[in-house]
Amino acid sequence: MESNVNFDYLKYLSASSDKKAILNELMNAYGKDVWNYAYSITRKWDQADDITQEVFIKVYRNLSTFRSESSVKTWLLAITRNMTLDYRKAAFYRKVTLVDFIASRGEYEQTAASTEHEVLNKMAVNEMWDMVLKLPVKYREVLILYAHHQLSMKEMAEVLGVSEGTIKSRLFHARGKISKMKGSRSLGSDG
Repeated sequence: MESNVNFDYLKYLSASSDKKAILNELMNAYGKDVWNYAYSITRKWDQADDITQEVFIKVYRNLSTFRSESSVKTWLLAITRNMTLDYRKAAFYRKVTLVDFIASRGEYEQTAASTEHEVLNKMAVNEMWDMVLKLPVKYREVLILYAHHQLSMKEMAEVLGVSEGTIKSRLFHARGKISKMKGSRSLGSDG
């Protein structure tokens, strides 16, 4: 849900502006969106935490580069996507993934989860969310940007760096894959 906070003043930033106050407002208004989007791509709590922190560090350093050509939310989600893709390419990502693969799931579940993590865990258990997370990234991204972040076709194209036609095609195929998964699950439960 888009915050009612007015960020028009971002385009008028000067060196004397209170960047910390602006960053604080951005984090309060969009922090959950950034984290949820990073998590939807990585499917890892700790990586989503790290990426979210890195996104806001980058935003802080680059506040003056915001050109108001898109919404603040679109700008932040584009930064999040790029940061996530960079993170996934890093050697660290490959090492962590290997460790996660080898380690038993129980070790991670023993750590105490915050209330927010508990709520998000319940969301992840949801059948539809589970199906979306099983989709390939290119389909998962468009569904999440469309359904959860409520971006327009144009905004999704900006965030993903593809044409609106590609967005429409990916949405069509993503919905088809979800329908197929639903059909498979209902057939499996009938037997």
